[in-house]
Amino acid sequence: MAFSVFYSINQSPSYSIILNIPQIILKSGREVAVKRFHPWVFSGAVAQTIGSPADGDIIEVYDSKKVYLATGHYFDGSIVVKIFSHQQVEINVSFWQQKLQNAYELRQKLGLINTTCYRLVHGEGDGLPSLIIDVYDGVAVIQAHSVGMYRVLADVAEALKNIFGDTLKAIYQKSADTLPDQFGKTVQNGYLFGQCTVPHAVTENSNSFMIDWETGQKTGFFIDQRDNRALLGRYSKNKKVLNAFCYSGGFSVYALAAGAAEVHSVDVSKKAIELTNQNIAANFGTITNHQSYAEDVMPFLKNTTNDYNVIVLDPPAFAKNISAKHRAVQGYKRLNIEGIKRLKPNGILFTFSCSQVIDRELFYNTIVSAAIEAGRSVRVLHQITQPADHPVSLFHPEGSYLKGLVLEVE
Repeated sequence: MAFSVFYSINQSPSYSIILNIPQIILKSGREVAVKRFHPWVFSGAVAQTIGSPADGDIIEVYDSKKVYLATGHYFDGSIVVKIFSHQQVEINVSFWQQKLQNAYELRQKLGLINTTCYRLVHGEGDGLPSLIIDVYDGVAVIQAHSVGMYRVLADVAEALKNIFGDTLKAIYQKSADTLPDQFGKTVQNGYLFGQCTVPHAVTENSNSFMIDWETGQKTGFFIDQRDNRALLGRYSKNKKVLNAFCYSGGFSVYALAAGAAEVHSVDVSKKAIELTNQNIAANFGTITNHQSYAEDVMPFLKNTTNDYNVIVLDPPAFAKNISAKHRAVQGYKRLNIEGIKRLKPNGILFTFSCSQVIDRELFYNTIVSAAIEAGRSVRVLHQITQPADHPVSLFHPEGSYLKGLVLEVE
């Protein structure tokens, strides 16, 4: 592999030449985003590629004057580099351990002491693009969303063992469905260290949940709704609550723990309803004021004769790419029209979108349209988002994916 030798101001050979690292040269003027610490380099910004990088290779980014800017993982796609360093240092086990140590220390600052489940690494928000690590009572569950991050998982696992020591029970990697299609087909999920039986009990704000990272959605639990579940509790005492798209019943457990008079949990997935029933039983034993329905949410809302004091609408992402944006907006609108119609006067609606391509303003305006069509007067009580263990880089607003509104419907 041949490289052109660049020289810095002191005329010393470029670090990348010493380590034989491929390089990308940006077009003039396209270095601005990188200098502002945005972690993505788009293919349209590239003037020249030096070397023959393969997907997942470490690559350095230079401006048009051959000045070093950053280091990241290469991928032959629209996002050609995902940056994890703006310093020209050797990328080794020590590098990844320091990154993970920084993430761990932030979670210590956040005081996540009343929960045994939290997000340790949140991709770009922790300077580790395409890497997700959730911790469930001593078990680290990893999802790599890029070939580059998948290729360093052995180093990541070593770093986790060093940081957590004897408290680390197991490391499970669950990346087969999150990696690019062709590469993902070559990957099998499994344990990188230790082993643990699922479902696995964790505690969140004194509530118990059974987590199955092997067959469950995402890493096994929607940790990003922790604070919003707690907020729901403030509105649930003596109320009739509907938890739509309930998955494993997180909102249902919090509502019942807060003294809800009755809770209905709805999800089209029978597996989700089984998880919900497990979690209800784990917290309350046999109770009569909770009912589960393995049904599609939209027909349920349209056909039910029940009216609720509180409704939670937490659907899966309606749009995973820009081409599905318009269809997703219409989906959110129709869903919220039906939800608003099912609320008693002065009822409370918790409504969410986790679609990254639906920004906060568009989601807000979509709910406005739904309220107008439903013919109800509505007030905004809270504008809510993901918790602090899902941090967002100031320079990467795309990381703010979860948006929600708490509304009073007159």
